Amino acid sequence: METPTALLDVTRMQRNILRMQQRADDLGVSLRPHVKTHKCAEVVAAQIAAGATGITVSTLKEAEYFFDLGIRDVLYAVAMAPHKLPQALALRRQGCALTLITDSLAGARAIVEFGALQGEVFAVLIEIDCDGHRSGVKPQGPLLLEIARLLYGGGMLAGVLTHAGESYGLDTPEALRAIAEQERARCVAAAEVIRGAGLPCLQVSVGSTPTALSAVSLEGVTELRAGVYAFFDLVMHNVGVCRIDELALSVLTTVIGHQVEKGWIITDAGWMAMSRDRGTQSQKRDFGYGQVCTEGGEVIEGLLVGSANQEHGVAWFDGVAVDVVERFPLGTRLRVLPNHACATGTQFGSYGALLENGEVQVWERLRGW
Repeated sequence: METPTALLDVTRMQRNILRMQQRADDLGVSLRPHVKTHKCAEVVAAQIAAGATGITVSTLKEAEYFFDLGIRDVLYAVAMAPHKLPQALALRRQGCALTLITDSLAGARAIVEFGALQGEVFAVLIEIDCDGHRSGVKPQGPLLLEIARLLYGGGMLAGVLTHAGESYGLDTPEALRAIAEQERARCVAAAEVIRGAGLPCLQVSVGSTPTALSAVSLEGVTELRAGVYAFFDLVMHNVGVCRIDELALSVLTTVIGHQVEKGWIITDAGWMAMSRDRGTQSQKRDFGYGQVCTEGGEVIEGLLVGSANQEHGVAWFDGVAVDVVERFPLGTRLRVLPNHACATGTQFGSYGALLENGEVQVWERLRGW
């Protein structure tokens, strides 16, 4: 195989997929995986085969791609920009059960007015802010009901949705359970406010990988969303929801040089392969640009990619003298586990999918918007 290559351990991936599906089943909710991590038809097929119901996407290009592959039930989980409504309309008219989200009166009004002009009734979820992480409306307050009434008037009110992004900054079971319950409780509370005003609220959608794997109860919730669980990464390992030997994605790289006096190993996987994501830098354990493993996938303790240029990765053992030329001669193949699987995956147009029998297949990956 050429290097650098995004290498996907399919056995690990399958275990991760089954683990999350079992969690959803045990909690009594449907699982709608977020495909933005992998953007790959074969991975989606494995998730659907395990029991997933529909998919979540981050771009309308993803929605189009997976609809063309036969996935009809699609949630576009980014606040709807008015100029993209014709693209969403085209998908709906082709038979895609596309659900939109909004968190503003202006956004809701644009969807309702466009739908009225086109004779189309969109299904729309109201995004709820459950933790101050990013976007969404408060679960209490007048804005929630104003948006709900506007959508209901257009026949488009489908429910509520939230995402506890702050869970990525936690690292204890107690804290993760607490934010999972906060995510659930605040989204369910928003649904109850809407119902209390005499309006329907059928869907209550929550999820992130850390909260999905930490929730004790999802009472009042109808569906769970999570994405990075299929691959996991070093950030998720630091959060505490996976072991390092459960990470399914790595970057296969080749040693192309050394700086002997510095103990440096130079590889052909720089930030163009690993991405510039330094997500572990703010966590208790910083993995630099990635944890180095043998070609077979065994972690080499203490060896991290400490710096990266566009096409050069520089790895070294911190504070340990190693004859890097002897141990890692020119041409040695290594694997690097990434900080953020979504960011690293998007650097590549395909995966080298490593099957249990040792065969490697090429799995294409969608890119762009």
